Amino acid sequence: MAVLALDYRLVKSPCSPWLSVLLLGAVSRALAALTPEQVAQLPPPAPHIVSFSKEIKPILETSCNQCHGRGRAKGEFQIDSRATLLKGGNSGPGFVPGKSAESLLVELVAGFDPDSVMPKKGTKLTRDQIGVLRAWIDQGAPWDANLTFARIAPANLTTRRPEMPKSRDRNANPIDRLLAPYFAANQIQPPQLVDDRTFARRAYLDVVGLLPPPDALAAFVADRSRDKRAQLVRRLLADPEGYALHWLSFWNDMLRNDYKGTGYIDGGRKQITQWLFTALETNKPYDQFVAELVNPTPASEGFTKGIVWRGVVNASQTPAMQAAQCVSQVFMGVNLKCASCHDSFVNDWTLADAYGLAGVYADGPLEMVHCDQPTGKIAAPKFIYAQFGELASSTNKTVRLEQLAKLMTQRTDGRLSRTLVNRLWQRFFGRGLVEPLDDMEQPAWSPDVMDWLAEDFADHGYDVKHLIEVMLTSRAYQFPATPATEQVGSDFVFRGPQVRRLSAEQFRDAVGALTGVWYDQPATQFRRADGSTNHFTRTRAALVGADTLQVALGRPNREQVLTSRASAATTLQALELTNGAELAEVFSRGAEKMLTVPAPANDVVAQLYARALGRKPTRAEAQLAASLVGQPVQKTGVEDLLWGLTMMPEFQLIY
Repeated sequence: MAVLALDYRLVKSPCSPWLSVLLLGAVSRALAALTPEQVAQLPPPAPHIVSFSKEIKPILETSCNQCHGRGRAKGEFQIDSRATLLKGGNSGPGFVPGKSAESLLVELVAGFDPDSVMPKKGTKLTRDQIGVLRAWIDQGAPWDANLTFARIAPANLTTRRPEMPKSRDRNANPIDRLLAPYFAANQIQPPQLVDDRTFARRAYLDVVGLLPPPDALAAFVADRSRDKRAQLVRRLLADPEGYALHWLSFWNDMLRNDYKGTGYIDGGRKQITQWLFTALETNKPYDQFVAELVNPTPASEGFTKGIVWRGVVNASQTPAMQAAQCVSQVFMGVNLKCASCHDSFVNDWTLADAYGLAGVYADGPLEMVHCDQPTGKIAAPKFIYAQFGELASSTNKTVRLEQLAKLMTQRTDGRLSRTLVNRLWQRFFGRGLVEPLDDMEQPAWSPDVMDWLAEDFADHGYDVKHLIEVMLTSRAYQFPATPATEQVGSDFVFRGPQVRRLSAEQFRDAVGALTGVWYDQPATQFRRADGSTNHFTRTRAALVGADTLQVALGRPNREQVLTSRASAATTLQALELTNGAELAEVFSRGAEKMLTVPAPANDVVAQLYARALGRKPTRAEAQLAASLVGQPVQKTGVEDLLWGLTMMPEFQLIY
């Protein structure tokens, strides 16, 4: 066996491929020829009739599936079915029915040769498990006919229009009609809706990213119109500047667009800020939005251009591979990062899938590289979902990009619309219909809500504002907020929106509205669709590079795609929010601005409560705050009140 071990190492070596070929046959024959002494050392077959589903299936899933199932075939060996397991791979047949002691599978898991013991990774099989495998083989290796370890067809791809449940209320929002059977099945009594102040604050922050101005909030509360909430949502969506400035951050995170950072100085990275702002301000139809990013114009090419990294970077970070990773993750809800280096161990995507999409963006033939080792194989350009059609063979990159954009944005591509539906639902409700957001192969907790929204979105010309309006005018959106939870499993039950934290940009803009102190640096100027220049009256957080405060609150550097931000509080955030120099400077300047117009302490307190929390202070709050600011009002007292208000959960959270 010492000679055999040496031969096996040579076969595995990336060097001397001709030697590997010569030795392969000899090794294959040797592996399945245990000596009598080794056979005697094998665990005996289990003394019972083996259940394939209860005993063999778990072994194959845990120990073999990562390398030999779901489309993977290391050593040309697959366990997709009994036939492929019996056939084996480069080392010969997997097993001999009725003869476990002569079966390669048993020899490999027994581990007589430490260099060829299986599984290569993870926990080795116990003697009892080997005994069960032996008994199963000796009993003829029966296999459940309906079971397969083959690659499962992806979910959520094609379009589907669910039947709308009947409702007594003809004007009921479709989301609520679709959720009625869901609530009944889960024995949930829909709660009363939130009050007007809570709804208005929620809607303002979700649509334009700002706190409702006190006067506008008071007018909304006083309005007696039955449809005033729907009117408010439409009015906010009709504000192109406010909408664009808020949603700029959402898309900057996903499209890796920023104002400073790696690559911008020497041209290894390119902004798409002007293109993105115009697309948001004009509410560009989403299919066109995606097409112009996938098959870019000079104004939008920064997304797929990729960061030209400096220094030693592996093959999975080339610009072409970055383009494949970004396109699949942002628009399809597919994470190809593991598959960019090797066949993924966390999902079904393979190296060939990742390189196929990267090949569309490559300037020439693209060689596949496995764990930084060139394979000598050229990737055939392809879209990751062959169901939508194949790319015609072409050496012209422009032609390939045009074809890819058409495949992805065709009306029958239900994944494109579902992925955005899921991202927006998570944005407004705190948790996606599918979780994780970038694993759209997972089932939705309400497939009907997902599918109906996706179809309605496409039916309305991929109008993102229409999709947002449908979500925000539902009763489900107006339910009281539930405690945030990390629960993402199949046992999740929807009961209403989750409590959410203000984003870094929302927090800084809220502080700006409270103090009147916005960023000093000039705001980025954008050309409007009509050619005029947009001069902003205030510089919002989304328009400037991240400062210490925004970084502490979770704003990313955008060198990687980020489809959601962490919600858990950190020690860094606590320190910055209680003793940060930048926040202290804003509060100091804000207090000075307030003192320029002398006012009684009670008026100052009422004004700050209205701006910060959208309400009057309680009697106890008013007394405490008045004593804090002093009489006459003191600058340090106003600063202390500003710190206190902004540290309240009522200020920092969206209920």
